[in-house]
Amino acid sequence: MSDREDITDVLVRYATGIDSRDWALFRTCFTDDARFDYGGIGTWNSPEALTDYMRRSHSGPSLHRLSNFVIDVETDGEKATSRSYVDAVVMGPRGFGVVNTFGWYDDELRQTADGWRIAFRRTTLHGARLPGPLRALPPTLASRLAARASHWGRD
Repeated sequence: MSDREDITDVLVRYATGIDSRDWALFRTCFTDDARFDYGGIGTWNSPEALTDYMRRSHSGPSLHRLSNFVIDVETDGEKATSRSYVDAVVMGPRGFGVVNTFGWYDDELRQTADGWRIAFRRTTLHGARLPGPLRALPPTLASRLAARASHWGRD
């Protein structure tokens, strides 16, 4: 497979790991020293910290759809950058409280002995649709409220 195909596989594996709650698979997407900036949702300085957050914040079913992959592999073949669009539906426990967010992931990847891995991810959310009567809020305001709410359950 080409580098581009291998990198796309890593990005899709991220979404599959979250949606299937396969945290071991999810963890294979990252270098050991990976860092993460999810904007108003939070920042994490290790894959373990991000995995713990995702495990706690994805208590119900979810669906992360990725598209529009733009991948640039550096000429040395050791580093790459990518942008992919994300449209995520995340439900609360037992499927209640659907939140739909949309934006993109900007990634810096490194070639490792185990293949391509994400070394840094910046998530930019452009909007969200919240459940029930909150659905009437404009997507940008809803995105800010969803980011604030994500901090309420954090340790």
